[in-house]
Amino acid sequence: MSRTLIPYHADDLSALARALKREIDAREKLPGHVEWLNILARATGHRNFQHYKAEVAAVSPLASTPVTLPDVRRPAPEAIDMKRVDAVARCFDDKGVLTRWPAKTNHQRLCLWRLWSVFPAERDLTEQEVNAFLKARNGFGDHVLLRREMVNVKLIDRDRDCRRYRRIEQRPPAEALAVIRARQELAA
Repeated sequence: MSRTLIPYHADDLSALARALKREIDAREKLPGHVEWLNILARATGHRNFQHYKAEVAAVSPLASTPVTLPDVRRPAPEAIDMKRVDAVARCFDDKGVLTRWPAKTNHQRLCLWRLWSVFPAERDLTEQEVNAFLKARNGFGDHVLLRREMVNVKLIDRDRDCRRYRRIEQRPPAEALAVIRARQELAA
């Protein structure tokens, strides 16, 4: 879920507490989400939340930057199938080169995550640079398949004219992290 983070600051915590108590006491029932935002904004001397948000955005460029937050509703950590992790790890040699393309789709995705992990971060690459990068990391000779699949599963992004590519920054799933770590441990 993508959400814009808005920093909150109150000069006087005691005054904030008094203002919140005054607002809550004046109500018959507890306020909803938007009402809480307005209450918090008024407690710092603003007309409402929109006024607070506009003032913060004018002062802090970071306040208008969307940030992907973890889903706190997820009940438990993801399960890791170590058999699958081992099978995928065997698709790579000791140097991290993908020696074969697995037949199973879920194995293919984990292989792509491993390639994503060594893909240059926060840098635009040309198609030729991406091709050279993938050619150096696959031993079965189909860098075009890897490039296309990485775009299809949203691990890398490309412009409409396919001239610039960039890794999409995101947190890998638990099994992908296990594959990435397994190959890094072998290389060390």
